[in-house]
This record gives sequence, C-alpha cells and structure tokens, in this order.
Amino acid sequence: MRYVVIGCGKVGSRLALNLVDDGHEVAVVAGNVDAFRRLPSDFAGSLVVGSGVDEDVLERAGTRGADALAAVSEDDNLNIMAAELGRSKFGVRNVVARVYDIELAEFYAGQGIRTVCPTVTLVSRVRDALESES
Repeated sequence: MRYVVIGCGKVGSRLALNLVDDGHEVAVVAGNVDAFRRLPSDFAGSLVVGSGVDEDVLERAGTRGADALAAVSEDDNLNIMAAELGRSKFGVRNVVARVYDIELAEFYAGQGIRTVCPTVTLVSRVRDALESES
C-alpha cells in the first residue's frame, strides 16, 4: 500500500518507519529538511520538503493514488487542511488527522474527517491506570 505521512516529528517519523518496516511505500512530507533527522539515513521511503497543504508538494509526495494519508504534524489546522485536501482534491479515501484540541477534533470528525485526539486518548489511559487495582 502507498501512504503519505504529513509531519516528521516523533509520531510522523515513527509511523513512517513502522509502515516501511511492514513493506509499504511511504512518502513523508515535512516543512524543512531538518525534520527528517529523526529518520535513518537509509530510510526506504521518499522525503518531500514543503507544506502539507501545498497541492504541488502533495502531488510530489504521490498523494494522488495513495491508499491513505496521515496528517500528524504538531499543527492542528495544518493537519485538518492536509487531510481535507487529501480527501477532496486527491481522492484519498482513508485520511486521518491528529488534532490536539478536543472540540476541534469532535467538530471535524462530525464533518467526516477521521481524527485522533491524543488529549482524549491520554486522559482515558491515565484514568484507567488510576482506577485499576494493579
């Protein structure tokens, strides 16, 4: 499968590595070349420098025809816009946006953009740990 990952921070780089290790074709988009330092020099995917909301950058990353796009940069708005562009402009059916802001995540999930909200996930996991008897 072909994946596009927007963002190359802790999450984006780890996601890209996991996908490549599973044998997938992966393109990583990041705003500057320094962001790619989290990836090994022999990374088997492609690296594209530019904004994840720039249509030319997304085209160079192979978004058209990609099986999935994960927008996991540190910027909620960029992630939402990249996911929507991937879905509406490039026809990617499986798009996911990481959104820290709970209300924003819920709003865009209601608009049909799948969101992952680390805030909600962490609160749930911490609460479960607090309430467990182990």
